[in-house]
Amino acid sequence: MRGMNDLVRQAQMMQKKMADLQKELAERTVEAQSGGGMVSVTANCSGEIVAIRIDKSVVDPQDVEMLQDLVLAAIKEAIKQANELREAEMTKITGGIKLPGIL
Repeated sequence: MRGMNDLVRQAQMMQKKMADLQKELAERTVEAQSGGGMVSVTANCSGEIVAIRIDKSVVDPQDVEMLQDLVLAAIKEAIKQANELREAEMTKITGGIKLPGIL
């Protein structure tokens, strides 16, 4: 019975650590760029885009598609970086065990 109590206590500790980490990750940000830095996107590690910066020189009414592509590329990269950081931090807590619904 003691082994079961220890297991429950460890699970509760891991759950608290994960909740704390999720709060911390919501505040941590990553930044990705495209077009040689002409478009910059900042995302938090919860996967939310928190800022987009576009250099004036890339705004060309005759080539809106290029701007759209640059913004999309930067967003995809920012989300990818945020996901990788979140997974790396969660792995530190879970020891590499994949827990359904956590990541």
